[in-house]
Amino acid sequence: MARQRLGQHFLADLDWREQIARAIRVSRQSLSPVFGASGEPYCWIEIGAGHGEMTEHLAATGAPVHAIELDASLARRLQRLTLQFPNLTVVPGDVLQANIGEIAAGRRIRIYGNLPYYITSPILHHLFTFADLIDEMHIVIQSEVAERLTAQPNSKPYGYLSVATQLYARPELVLHIPREAFSPPPEVGSALVTLRFPGERAKLSQADEAKFLDFVKLCFAQKRKTLVNNLRSMAAPDRVREALKSLDLRPDARAEQLGVPVLAALQRLLDSVDGPARGALARTR
Repeated sequence: MARQRLGQHFLADLDWREQIARAIRVSRQSLSPVFGASGEPYCWIEIGAGHGEMTEHLAATGAPVHAIELDASLARRLQRLTLQFPNLTVVPGDVLQANIGEIAAGRRIRIYGNLPYYITSPILHHLFTFADLIDEMHIVIQSEVAERLTAQPNSKPYGYLSVATQLYARPELVLHIPREAFSPPPEVGSALVTLRFPGERAKLSQADEAKFLDFVKLCFAQKRKTLVNNLRSMAAPDRVREALKSLDLRPDARAEQLGVPVLAALQRLLDSVDGPARGALARTR
């Protein structure tokens, strides 16, 4: 039985399990090598393993698999799979409290998860704190959230979560999954999104990423308002206009029009003591 309070929707359809397995290269027809692109060994960390719907696919790769499951009764049932797959370790508990760096024990990390819709964003932000250890993530999430993660500037879904995700990773919407693939069916459609690391942060020189994300939140505080208005608590309107001008942007520019590199350049300019620094625009090209 699914527990509504945990947002449980199990991937019951065998065909869709196989389609996802092929997409993330853990199907018997599309297995990845046990070493990553860097030549280093890797492990899988599964979030919300449930009844093991995808766990067997992951474990069949031969790589170590750490299956995190909050539901204690499901975690006990998953222990049976360890008899078949000695490379499988069941980790009872909440992923939001998990130190996945310690779990991986020096290996590079690949993540698969069927994420509860109501805590998708907190889970992503928690995992992003381990971004330097992760090679890729494959997550089944609400279609609307998938569109937000992958949205580009000047599109309706583009917002804070788009910027935060693209700072750390390169997201791709891989598959749309119908409600009927799950038991019980969720009220909305789902999608498989792949995030490959690193993202834009590899090209930027943000000394304090948490501070940058706070700045982005401020930029998107009221999405339809201009940056001059949204940033009033940080800088005088004239200073914001001066910074926008130095980046060849209109004075009425809005956050939804700016990509991650330009937002980063804007923050650096507004943080600088002496006003807009020379060459800031060149660094965003």
